[in-house]
Amino acid sequence: MLILPLERSVDWRRPPWTTLAIMLACLLVFLFYQGNDDRLGARATQAYLAADLDRLEAPAYETYLQRQINLDGNSGRQDRLDLLRQAMANDNRPLQAALAMGDPDFYAYLQGNRDVIWNSEQRAYWLTHRPPIETEYLDRLSGRAAGVVPAELSLADLITYQFLHGGWAHLIGNMLMLFVLGITVEKALGGLKFLLAYLACGAVSGVVWAGFEWGLHTSLVGASGSTAGLMGMYMALFGRQRIRFFYSLGFYFGYFRAPALVLLPVCIGKEIYDYFFAGATGVAYLAHAGGLLVGAGLVWLLGRSWLQPRETFFEPEDEEQEARFRSAYAQAMTLLGRFEFDQARLQFEALYTRYPERPVLLEHLYHLAKLRPDQDTYRARARELMASAQARHQPEQMLEIWQEYQSKGQPHHPLSARDHNRVLFAGLRSGDTKTAERVFERLRATGDQDLTLEACRLLADEFDKRNMAPKARHYRQMMSAAGGA
Repeated sequence: MLILPLERSVDWRRPPWTTLAIMLACLLVFLFYQGNDDRLGARATQAYLAADLDRLEAPAYETYLQRQINLDGNSGRQDRLDLLRQAMANDNRPLQAALAMGDPDFYAYLQGNRDVIWNSEQRAYWLTHRPPIETEYLDRLSGRAAGVVPAELSLADLITYQFLHGGWAHLIGNMLMLFVLGITVEKALGGLKFLLAYLACGAVSGVVWAGFEWGLHTSLVGASGSTAGLMGMYMALFGRQRIRFFYSLGFYFGYFRAPALVLLPVCIGKEIYDYFFAGATGVAYLAHAGGLLVGAGLVWLLGRSWLQPRETFFEPEDEEQEARFRSAYAQAMTLLGRFEFDQARLQFEALYTRYPERPVLLEHLYHLAKLRPDQDTYRARARELMASAQARHQPEQMLEIWQEYQSKGQPHHPLSARDHNRVLFAGLRSGDTKTAERVFERLRATGDQDLTLEACRLLADEFDKRNMAPKARHYRQMMSAAGGA
């Protein structure tokens, strides 16, 4: 059974860089560091078979597995015992070598019991050939060198094991989980806090697993404990909020909505159940359970301080925001249709505060302000809309607003010289020299000599380009008269 929360989608305008960096690091480690494992394993097998160590160890390994099953009650070893016996019956030496060398706890058992298992000659031969294979090849395998080994636990291994994987399927599965969960948790916490929380969840889940496997030499690798921590954090962040989950049962899959926290005990219970009843699958179920607990625990303990979610995390998704906008916009338009202008203005102002990137809202506010041209609000909205049109590279709209303001608002609240100057530039850029000349007259009337001289120069240059010599001469004469030649 697979359950994945899918409440949030990735926003590629603000990519989850830390999540993507962790995924890239895992891939690079798998390709370039763990890629050496096959070569080391092949050399170890070659040396093992060349020394005929399978003849010496296979019977001892059979006894070792049988003791684990009969005396320790480890029924999960039965499949391995059956496979070993089949290999011995078929004289499949490479398989015998792989089984014996792939069990580091068996090697530790041989070191402690070699005096009982073999005679002096066999012991001497084994000590001459077997330990070098361990030190030269097997101990250099990524899982043993950088994985979590309960009998040799270290802080560094609790970090490095999170970037190792046992194969392509293991890597792809964990990276899928990391991406789905990481895009949301990273958005909530920010890149640095997300990274530290991710590593902390992985480290604690490794400790939990090692605690239940204490003394063993089997290694743990993979990001599943870390991603389980992200799952716990995800559920704790959403709390009682109903979110969407994807589920898969064999070939059947679908979606359902439920409070996020309801699924936390379900997921933890599933991992604990699988630990006791799923058999020898090689999956570190208790590492998953530990990750889920520590992830949720971090949010509950530090969610109001160090791990407090960003405000942007609670913003609705784009589709939801668009739906909310359309609904509020329709209400404002309804108020306009009823001629309830004051209420419509308040509605549009609230929308514009929330969605300042939508110029249509500013246009409505401008037209509402235009109803009272004697008030300074009209001038403020006109200037704001002209600046918006300039930023959107729409000089025609800018000129249209200016011309309308001249007849309605200019007598009450004149525009400044700088306002006229910006409009003059827009007129020249759009090729509307007639409007530009009218704007110049308004600019000239403000008495700002510096801007007037600059406008004369611009107009003269523009008319020169158009081969309109009389016009160009007129503005150059005006510059001379003002002392700006």
